Amino acid sequence: MVAVIHSSNSIRSALNYNEQKVQQKQAKYLAVSGYPKDLKDLTFSQKLYRLTHLASLNQRAKVNSVHISLNFDPGEKLPETTLEKIANVYMEKIGFGKQPYLVYQHFDAGHPHLHVVTTSIQADGKRIDMHNLGRTKSQQARVQIEKDFGLIAAGSRKLKEAYQLKPVSAERIKYGKSDTRRAITNVLDAVLNNYKFSSLPELNAVLKLYNVIADRGSEDSRTFQKKGLVYRVLNERGDKVGVPIKASLIYSKPTLKFLETRFDLNEPLKQKHKQHTKTTIDWALERLTNPTLDSLIKALEKDRINVVVRQNKDGIIYGITYVDHTTKCVFNGSDLGKSYSAKGILERCKAIPAKISTLKANILQQPQITTEQKNIGVQQAWNSSAIAVKKTVNDPEEIMPPVSSTNYTPYQLKRNKKKRKKKRLRF
Repeated sequence: MVAVIHSSNSIRSALNYNEQKVQQKQAKYLAVSGYPKDLKDLTFSQKLYRLTHLASLNQRAKVNSVHISLNFDPGEKLPETTLEKIANVYMEKIGFGKQPYLVYQHFDAGHPHLHVVTTSIQADGKRIDMHNLGRTKSQQARVQIEKDFGLIAAGSRKLKEAYQLKPVSAERIKYGKSDTRRAITNVLDAVLNNYKFSSLPELNAVLKLYNVIADRGSEDSRTFQKKGLVYRVLNERGDKVGVPIKASLIYSKPTLKFLETRFDLNEPLKQKHKQHTKTTIDWALERLTNPTLDSLIKALEKDRINVVVRQNKDGIIYGITYVDHTTKCVFNGSDLGKSYSAKGILERCKAIPAKISTLKANILQQPQITTEQKNIGVQQAWNSSAIAVKKTVNDPEEIMPPVSSTNYTPYQLKRNKKKRKKKRLRF
């Protein structure tokens, strides 16, 4: 069993999503807890009011909606009574046993799974701590439930990855309103709540990694003029395919107005992570002996940074965006500085090999100093005009550089040596 916990600020959206699935006959009511009536006797308004009333008891909590999915192995065929028991035991173990919640059984995927809608605000107005809930209580509950109910364990990496966010494959989607909407919703749930972006192009830089794009249409289109927004699936070539889904039809309501609010909130949160991204880029360029844009992109992928390059129809690169998966921040190249913009990166990729070659040439041209010269401490020996070293190493005779007529005493040599050390330290 794999449990996925999603928290947001809209109980209505979470409830609407499940209710619409029931209307589309892709889900059914399974169980209810903490309500004065049976599930079949509850209206939508009554379901919603019970949860929103509790949420209203704590005005400071911005996140009060909890939407949980319990996913089972495709080979498991569990009766409804067992599924209901699993849902109740799970909610009890994670600390939501006394909360009102609604359980839905969904049929819109290749594996059996449940959805549970509840709130984190308790009857006394206090908020249930959601910090690291998945790693602490949920993980322990999952393992115990697997043992008690004889479920297939999801502890292996392969089974965990099966339910993690993956790129949406446009070829596998049946192009219709419901299936496409579900695929897009899964991506948006993971991206919008985890990544910090401050513009629509930055958001699309992340969404494109999962073959999804937020599209406003052309400037003369009605969608653009009305400040509308649709989400579309991309194929392997990056072309838009399938039916566009209006943002207002997705249960989390990721409309343009909602995104613009997130842009303003994310902008200051990104600032403290700028240096991490810049340092990673600089270090990647430093490691490459002959850097090109392609080699830099591959090197940054190993450092968990995706580079999204923007180019026109003629193939000319005019923009670059960095998606830092470590800090979960998205940066336009020019926002990091001129040297990290598309033009700056292309110039650095060309300039670095030349600098390295020049550096190597300078090192080779430096005069070689004999051990005897070092011992004498003659500073003029570093001047190439005053040094002549024989090319043949085996020749016992060495041509020494001309030395000043001044007679250096051991004390003076020692004093000069200390002065040179001090100069180097100051530098």
